[in-house]
Amino acid sequence: MIRLTRLNNQALTINSDLIKFVEQSPDTLITLASGEKLVVLESPAEVLARVIEFRRLVLQGLHFVWDSSSSHLLVPGRTDNHERKLDK
Repeated sequence: MIRLTRLNNQALTINSDLIKFVEQSPDTLITLASGEKLVVLESPAEVLARVIEFRRLVLQGLHFVWDSSSSHLLVPGRTDNHERKLDK
């Protein structure tokens, strides 16, 4: 989730996984996967920076291991201490 600002200066928190497009027209227009459109004060570059920072925070605690014998990325399980295989 990232926090942005509507044109009326009201804070808005959105699920960054739902962002389909971010464009400048002249205000920053965000189109979500649902088709809903949001206009925010932040520039497209700032929206991108916030998405990247959010994803870094989510991933920083994970430790990835590459299993070269099966060409899978192994992610340690958080609850059962078993590794899960993810297709690349």
